[in-house]
Amino acid sequence: MHTAAHLRVRPIERTPVPMHTTGHITPVTWDEPTPAEQGGPGPRLARASVVNAFSGGIEAVETACEYVIAYVTAKTGTFTGMEVLSGRLDGREGTLVVEERGRFDDDGTVHCTFEVVPGSGTGALTGLHGTGTFTARHGEPSFSYTFSYDLDQAGGRDAPDALHRPGTFSADGCA
Repeated sequence: MHTAAHLRVRPIERTPVPMHTTGHITPVTWDEPTPAEQGGPGPRLARASVVNAFSGGIEAVETACEYVIAYVTAKTGTFTGMEVLSGRLDGREGTLVVEERGRFDDDGTVHCTFEVVPGSGTGALTGLHGTGTFTARHGEPSFSYTFSYDLDQAGGRDAPDALHRPGTFSADGCA
């Protein structure tokens, strides 16, 4: 017979359940200076400073974004960038940085994936991990995004860590 003194209590490890959210991005400004001559026709590099507004699951009135762009032709190429978003994610307030990578086609369609920079979440977004995508069609005033994310146990959640949450322990065997 085992008594309570002989039972060992250990936390149950939980895998964060990914959350999914959607919304729209509206470009506010796009500043892409004409680059200096880069040695004739062919590929060229450019940079752009951009401000966007996010609505929906992510609410950020004015972001700060910097892109480096590689034009393969006059209308096609790839880009990479960093964007700082300050606002709310499904009601949780804080700041985060996403790294973006994408391409644009000759019809002006932009395809992009983005990922939260590890450790960049602040406030209720501390411990945030996530990835998202968007496709922007030339001439549209805004475009939709999808974002899947989770928060580390220590970050952003209302409940304390798993050791102190009701129902997150198990008794197994004798000591």
